[in-house]
Amino acid sequence: MQTTKVGIRELRENLADYLESKTPLAITRHGSTIGIYVPTKPKPSQADLEALRVAGERMQELIAAAGTSEDEIVADFKKARRERRTRKG
Repeated sequence: MQTTKVGIRELRENLADYLESKTPLAITRHGSTIGIYVPTKPKPSQADLEALRVAGERMQELIAAAGTSEDEIVADFKKARRERRTRKG
């Protein structure tokens, strides 16, 4: 991931803009990097949460239509992981 170098004075003067940026910053003083700022993902939007809720409901419908349960799916997944690990090792 690419970083942007920014001097400490520049950072102070434009802090709000830099905090809203999605690009990591290499903060410098006299040309030497003194710290790194890595922005985190912002809080999900209401639309994102609604899409996730709808996807969860659809998943429940598909599980029910397949005649299985979440517990059976988890057990099958764990079994497949164990088998894959034993083949690798």
